[in-house]
Amino acid sequence: MKCFHFFNGERKDEPKNTKSMSVRSNTSTFTDREVRRSGSEFNSQEVSDMSEESSGRAVFPSFSQRPNNLRVFTFSDLKIATKNFSRSFMIGEGGFGSVYKGIIRSLDDQQTKLDVAVKQLSRKGLQASMWAAVLLKNTITVSCSSTLNSSILYKMKGHKEWVTEVNVLGVVEHPNLVKLVGYCAEDDERGIQRLLVYEYMPNRSVEDHLSTRSTTPLPWAMRLRIALDAARGLVYLHEEMDFQIIFRDFKTSNILLDDQWNAKLSDFGLARQGPSEGLTHVSTAVVGTMGYAAPEYIQTGRLSIKSDVWSYGVVLYELITGRRPLDRNRPKSEQKLLEWIRPYLSDMKKFPQILDPRIEGKYSLKSAHKLAGVANRCLVRHPKQRPKMSEVLEMVKQIVEATEMGSPEPPIKSTLKPMNTSEEAKRKRSNLKRRNVDSKIGESGWLFWRSWNSKLVRTC
Repeated sequence: MKCFHFFNGERKDEPKNTKSMSVRSNTSTFTDREVRRSGSEFNSQEVSDMSEESSGRAVFPSFSQRPNNLRVFTFSDLKIATKNFSRSFMIGEGGFGSVYKGIIRSLDDQQTKLDVAVKQLSRKGLQASMWAAVLLKNTITVSCSSTLNSSILYKMKGHKEWVTEVNVLGVVEHPNLVKLVGYCAEDDERGIQRLLVYEYMPNRSVEDHLSTRSTTPLPWAMRLRIALDAARGLVYLHEEMDFQIIFRDFKTSNILLDDQWNAKLSDFGLARQGPSEGLTHVSTAVVGTMGYAAPEYIQTGRLSIKSDVWSYGVVLYELITGRRPLDRNRPKSEQKLLEWIRPYLSDMKKFPQILDPRIEGKYSLKSAHKLAGVANRCLVRHPKQRPKMSEVLEMVKQIVEATEMGSPEPPIKSTLKPMNTSEEAKRKRSNLKRRNVDSKIGESGWLFWRSWNSKLVRTC
């Protein structure tokens, strides 16, 4: 079989050292040296992230040098919080490990209990990560015929994303970003332990509620509110700090809903610091999710905030249609969302045919059409012609304010089955057989398929 390769460029340098990361219990920060040891520094200019434009640029202040308020948990703390990582507490499972619901005590008041989500990076993945990095250090070529197993590379990326999340979420704070409460990083006789502790988001992801599994769909007013909240989160990352963050993997599964149904961006493992002043982009290895990634990024590896704007446009059409951007379970002519909707956009009479039928007419056609207009501006082929997210936010605000549908009412109840049931396990296996998965672009430039029970499937 043939490799599906996206990266235009050669890999020149690899991480030079793979010693485990140490954690300073009195600072809750990672130093540059410590992060480099892991081969995972957020600001690193590895070969895949190097370009003519970025090679001579001034280095931004390292995220690892910025103060944060993250709690440092021991592994024993998190075992207690999750009842020894009981499967009955499991709320998600992915290629890098598992996510559990946990209960911790507040630092301010020990009598106050807090619900959290604990993401545990697979220990096998961590060990594979270190072993793979050693091989890369010894310049072993990675190709379709390589002896380096692709699943090991996938898990190696998991370790890198773990460090990135700590460094990014440790220094950002916004109502529309999921809060990172703390982390655990221990190396002892039991092995390598890497865990992240987030605020608990009981209403799960927007993707869950748009899926056909959800019998109670999101009301139209709620979809508009989600579009507004997500735009606010991106504006903060792009324009409201003294440095710029490009999300790089904006999609409905990374938009979570809290107990009040406020939308918050999550999963910053692929986030990247933006270009320095005077530069338009950074050049990186192509990573992300097929169907959401901007075309210029896939073709050239040139990443900018306008790449996130493109992804936001795709998400708007998901909210409008209730369809995934790439769905191989549909007829061939309907598998790619942006191609399927094109014939319906210019004809106001045909436009209602693309609206999510599960809303059953309970929407404002005028606001839906205007939201599609915003999406179209985000999906302009040339990135320079796309609006900034602050401009997009103003457009979405005007649509929400002009739409008289009252306060957004959430679904009556969550109709999604718990993730730890045997029926759910059967469903996941069934979905994998039907190839109902997201296509992911790996850092090596390979295309692979990502599912809940993510085992890497190479296309070569």
